[in-house]
Amino acid sequence: MSPDSRELDGLADDLLTIGQVSDRTGVPRSALHYYEEIGLVGSLRTPGRQRRYPRHMIRRITLISVGRNLGIPLADIARALEPVPLDHRPSEMDWQRASQEWIRVLEQRRRTIEQLEQRLTGCIGCGCLSLEACHLLNPSDQLGDGGIGARRLEGQ
Repeated sequence: MSPDSRELDGLADDLLTIGQVSDRTGVPRSALHYYEEIGLVGSLRTPGRQRRYPRHMIRRITLISVGRNLGIPLADIARALEPVPLDHRPSEMDWQRASQEWIRVLEQRRRTIEQLEQRLTGCIGCGCLSLEACHLLNPSDQLGDGGIGARRLEGQ
């Protein structure tokens, strides 16, 4: 987003500095820079190249924060926010489409957590301490197929 100064003049009351956005959302400036770099948020530039964020970006940034607090990867957050435009104020329909994707992401995370919980319930009390038999750490002894040695540490 890079309008000329005439467009900025018309939006002046609707634009916030990076400091104002950081204060209002609790998101550090460095994170805002990064989110913009990867296309999660957008800003406008003044003739002096200072960032100005449209007021509607606050909701988007807040949703990113909520997602991060839940441990949702930025790639999933980006996918969920894809229907929400960066270059103009989103409509109610834009947010409804995004909500559907958020629900899909959250349902997938819920299923993953439930599967982990089921495996842990059987694992915690078993006492096998065996990487050959453990269905949580080494399903179907996949590590054994790779030969001897510290397989989990290789490639990290």
